[in-house]
Amino acid sequence: MVIWLIGLSGSGKTAIGRELYTLWKAKASNTVLVDGDEIRSIFKHDRHPDAYSLAGRAANAERIAELCAWLDRQGINVVCSILSVFEATRQWNRAQYARYFEVFISVPFDELVARDAKGLYGPALRGETKDVVGVDIAFPPPLAPDMIIDNSGFSLPPLTHAANILDKALEAVR
Repeated sequence: MVIWLIGLSGSGKTAIGRELYTLWKAKASNTVLVDGDEIRSIFKHDRHPDAYSLAGRAANAERIAELCAWLDRQGINVVCSILSVFEATRQWNRAQYARYFEVFISVPFDELVARDAKGLYGPALRGETKDVVGVDIAFPPPLAPDMIIDNSGFSLPPLTHAANILDKALEAVR
């Protein structure tokens, strides 16, 4: 099964994904974590001048989706934390993976700007940088996620969200 965590930068995908991975790994040792930023770094995609352009993001999204499919075909559970800008990728996932559970981690944009954990939004909003999803690259929310997590205000800790996601995902495949 692939659990695909979607959200803008700063929404909590990685924190929730890491907790989800830890919980699932304790139940099923054949579980891995795939993080979009880490995959970009591993394949040195972050060194390309167009890495964060729409085309660069499409190439990285395709690479990650294919990696998850490869793992899924081997019976390996995947927690994937990814910005996931492309609806076509999410539709491909539903068609390709044995079991797919899509989670949208929603946070109002003004709160993400205030958090700005990676220092992306401020410079982009001032016009100092480009190719930032949510600013000059549109972020179309997923059309049909299996679950929506409201992570505004960090009202619940990542572990609580992770436990809720795992319960719902495993319930969905029964």
